[in-house]
Amino acid sequence: MEYDNKNSGVLFKNDYKKAENHPDYKGSFTDADGQEKDLAAWVRKTNAGKMMLSVKVSDKFVKEDADQPAADAPKAAFVDDDMPF
Repeated sequence: MEYDNKNSGVLFKNDYKKAENHPDYKGSFTDADGQEKDLAAWVRKTNAGKMMLSVKVSDKFVKEDADQPAADAPKAAFVDDDMPF
C-alpha cells in the first residue's frame, strides 16, 4: 500500500525571523486535494497565560524569476519592422 501524505505536513523553526510579525515556525503541508500549501505558526500566550501556537495556512509561495515575465503580464504589441521609410 502506498503511503498517503495528504493532510500532513511539517514545521521548522524560522531561523530568518527578523521582526515580531514574522512566524516563529514555517513549513508546508499537503491538503486533501493533494495541493501543497504554506504553513506558518507563531508562539503566543493566551489571556489566561497558557502557551499556544497561532497557525496560518496560505497558498504555496512561488518566487517569480526576474528574467521571466509574469504569466498574466500583458504581451508586447506587434511591431511591423517593414516600414517604408
